[in-house]
Amino acid sequence: MQDFLAIADFTPKELQEMLDLAVELKKERAEKGANRPLLKDKKLAMIFQKPSLRTRVSFERGMEHMGGSAMYIGPAEVGLGKRESIADVARVVAGYVDMVMARVFEHDHVLKLAKWSNVPVVNGLSDYNHPCQAMADALTIYEEFGTLKDINITYVGDGNNVAVSLMHICAKLGANFTIGNPEGYDMPASTVEEGQIYAKESGSTITLLNDAQDAVKNADVIYTDTWTSMGQEEETKKREAVFPPFQVNDALVSAANDRVIVLHCLPAHRNHEITDSVADGPHSRLFPQAHNRMHAQKAVLVKMME
Repeated sequence: MQDFLAIADFTPKELQEMLDLAVELKKERAEKGANRPLLKDKKLAMIFQKPSLRTRVSFERGMEHMGGSAMYIGPAEVGLGKRESIADVARVVAGYVDMVMARVFEHDHVLKLAKWSNVPVVNGLSDYNHPCQAMADALTIYEEFGTLKDINITYVGDGNNVAVSLMHICAKLGANFTIGNPEGYDMPASTVEEGQIYAKESGSTITLLNDAQDAVKNADVIYTDTWTSMGQEEETKKREAVFPPFQVNDALVSAANDRVIVLHCLPAHRNHEITDSVADGPHSRLFPQAHNRMHAQKAVLVKMME
């Protein structure tokens, strides 16, 4: 058993195996109406410091599909590091369940949970990265193009946790990653350095730009996220003055390849980072991408229990 804390922790082979299993499980359910009970009688504890529609529903339904079950533990039940130490929470919860998923503010919290838990811990989101989202993104791109190798993927917006995981999975699996972000909203330098090592190994590229139009030239995928993430609310006005040139709108999409698809991890602030016309338009894959969270996570959970 192992933890799923960051894309960077896994080899390209391991990531591809999880991706292949996600494809298999999705196809199996579509064709047969059910999945094999690969997680029969297994229990997943879901610890939430911050709310999420997709994370909660996708993990609960995914466990049901695989013959297991999930239980929600909200902030009122556990205050990590406040009401009770993280080490104590980890050791208590691990005695009741077979796996733990945690959606936290600080990445250190999920690392400490994993350190003290004797069952696998899955990172449902932290301020450092969002590996479950990256697996769903990879699945969506794979379904569209049949590969990630040499696909040009452009992220437009804040160099946040979603961008970090996307960059790392692109670099690991051979996709070319470009980010177009406003000056001062870059990804952490250490994560870029890591990504460049992986890109060199896979033969892909990482390109850092501060212009959205330049960033989407030759893009097969345009990806964006909210300008202001949860926990950054005090920066909202400042960010709304800086980010409009990085809005994903019809003009920006028209500057990319004709076959381009548009992704967003959701929730979307409509007509801020993405316009209605793009989110609901022919290039959008926002909702297949959201649904793929469930299928990708099923594969992750199965692999964690092997």
